[in-house]
Amino acid sequence: MFKILKTSKKSRARLGKLKLAHGAVQTPFFMPIATKASVKTLDSADILNLGAEIILSNTYHLLLRPGMEVMKKAGGLHKFMNWGGAILTDSGGYQIFSLAKQRKITEDGAIFRSHIDGRQFTLTPELALEIQKNLGSDIAMILDVCAPYPASRKVVEEAVRLTTSWAMRSKKIKNKNQLMFGIVQGGVHKDLRLKSAEELVDLNFDGYAVGGLAVGEPRAKMFKILEDVVPELPEEKPHYLMGVGQPEEIVEAVRRGIDMFDCVLPTRNARHGLIYIFKEKTGNFRPGYAGFYETLHITNEKFKKDFSPLDKNCSCPTCKNYSRAYLRHLFIANEPLAARLATIHNVHFYLELMRKIRSAIRAGKF
Repeated sequence: MFKILKTSKKSRARLGKLKLAHGAVQTPFFMPIATKASVKTLDSADILNLGAEIILSNTYHLLLRPGMEVMKKAGGLHKFMNWGGAILTDSGGYQIFSLAKQRKITEDGAIFRSHIDGRQFTLTPELALEIQKNLGSDIAMILDVCAPYPASRKVVEEAVRLTTSWAMRSKKIKNKNQLMFGIVQGGVHKDLRLKSAEELVDLNFDGYAVGGLAVGEPRAKMFKILEDVVPELPEEKPHYLMGVGQPEEIVEAVRRGIDMFDCVLPTRNARHGLIYIFKEKTGNFRPGYAGFYETLHITNEKFKKDFSPLDKNCSCPTCKNYSRAYLRHLFIANEPLAARLATIHNVHFYLELMRKIRSAIRAGKF
């Protein structure tokens, strides 16, 4: 399932291959976000051509729309969106936590109202996995409880207790074509994080995610949690940091032993004209250094007559065919093509970042 090909002598970084139902994926990797069965503004051919081997979709959103009846009739998520690569589906725990006043967490599961039409749903750990089985994803995430930040210790303790309780119920469900990942919770409390990790490791999941981060806590605290938790996770299992992050955060997390990432930043920022470009051809990934890239606000007046590509060293279709001036014009004119071309570039940037990281690990420079 997961094979470690090389480990760094300078950090906890490792190079690996994760074998899934829809192909083997090189680690560390980044998953473009296809929340509702679509990476915003891109089609499945675009994602494939950019070199993505795995994407992320969301159980909560697909349950609400189009609904499970449609997904079953379509033959699963891969057929529905015409995607031949691997898919990880999130359980929806984070989205339900985000509803705040529109949801209630009980011992049985999460009761919530649809943000679309107000219908009431009860999502149990068992139902979350049943839905993901119907979606046919390669990796299913268990239903967990994500405590907000900041939160009282009592609230975080209850989140850990329920997450473990639900994990035990989830583990009783078997689906041979799908890996199941546990999710470590515990907020910013070291002892609760270690307790959560220990309890989940005892259940022997196929992989382990660190959840409940990137919810407002200081970056230094996030890195400290990784330093505390990752050494407690089985080395032979993949490690996934959910919802992170900025390019330099990904670099630092790989250094701390993380293999898998997802984040809305490349696509969301693209739609607002924020473009990522590399400042160096090879990538200098020394600890604590964020100078290997920069961001361009493409609507800035200074790009009005700049006919160079976004990044002269980038091989994405946007950089090979269009100029900064043209992309700026599209944003100023409010043309839909602006978001598409910017998204193509930003997703390529993140996938290229992972290629550079893998290359650096392979060369013993990470």
